[in-house]
Amino acid sequence: MNPVAMSLIESVCSYSSVAVVGMEKNTGKTECLKYVLEGCRRRGRRVGVTSIGIDGESCDQVTRTAKPEIVLSPDTLFATSEKFYHERHLCAEVLDLTTWQTALGRLVTARALTPGKVILSGPVSSGLLREVMAQLRSLGAETVLVDGALSRKSSASPAITEAMILSTGAALSPNIPELVRKTRFTYDLLQLPRTTLAGAAQLADRDKGLWAVGDDCDPIDLDIPSALLLDKEKLFRHGRRIFATGAVGDKLLDLMRMQPEVADTELIVKDFTRIFATPQSVRGYLQKGGRLTVLQRPRLLAICINPWSPAGFTVNADRLREELSNVVDVPVLNVREA
Repeated sequence: MNPVAMSLIESVCSYSSVAVVGMEKNTGKTECLKYVLEGCRRRGRRVGVTSIGIDGESCDQVTRTAKPEIVLSPDTLFATSEKFYHERHLCAEVLDLTTWQTALGRLVTARALTPGKVILSGPVSSGLLREVMAQLRSLGAETVLVDGALSRKSSASPAITEAMILSTGAALSPNIPELVRKTRFTYDLLQLPRTTLAGAAQLADRDKGLWAVGDDCDPIDLDIPSALLLDKEKLFRHGRRIFATGAVGDKLLDLMRMQPEVADTELIVKDFTRIFATPQSVRGYLQKGGRLTVLQRPRLLAICINPWSPAGFTVNADRLREELSNVVDVPVLNVREA
């Protein structure tokens, strides 16, 4: 194991929860998760693992190509649906069975007794995911790993997990410069600064609509239910510092960018998972002097790359790693070569 890979495993083991998040299907997320599981096993770290959605299938349900299966070692705790628990290829001890249902049955929490393969199918809501993670920790997991994807951003929210690893690769784009640009944009969102407003934490319990925020941090309800239903007259009637509780797209950022006093505006979101805007809108707003800040910022531990695409082509792994390393300030590694 090279020094960069060793450092990544040490970092993972220092947190109680880490999300492994893929930018796109087949960008190497499962390989990264397998690598981290093995690294934690070698260090003697007891791990719990679950997924938001489904992962671990031997065959991709969209591309019909082979996928790396998740192999658990003895004493690993895991949470999956009843359906996939019954289809596991390992001996396990059931520790808990939830009363609430998922689309694939109740959720089973178990401990692996032998090495073997399992498909992970966890809760789809953030609230239930928190419950499952808490249970895994209560049963002895020192680090809980959550399998996620940017299409299910919630698993990477700093309100859910303490840290994250991002996976990217040729499945996102066969063109290395374009692949680097797309990954860099996600990296930039992850690096958005926390708002400097004193007392901003009181905004976290607001869960609907858009709010104006005064210097005293008292939120004022703008009576705008979401960033998709904007009313320009209402938006700036109490100042130019706006807190958006839900998803933010191009419409809100473009409106704020067009304000004469754009340099005096600040758009606050809970965390990067709320931003669904294009790079053009985000960068256009920031270049005009607007501020885009978050209440919580995730800890990005590393970016893992996958040079192979199920479409049948590969990109140069060394070049991809080098070019990506030039534009991000976290370790970049190919876990198959680590």
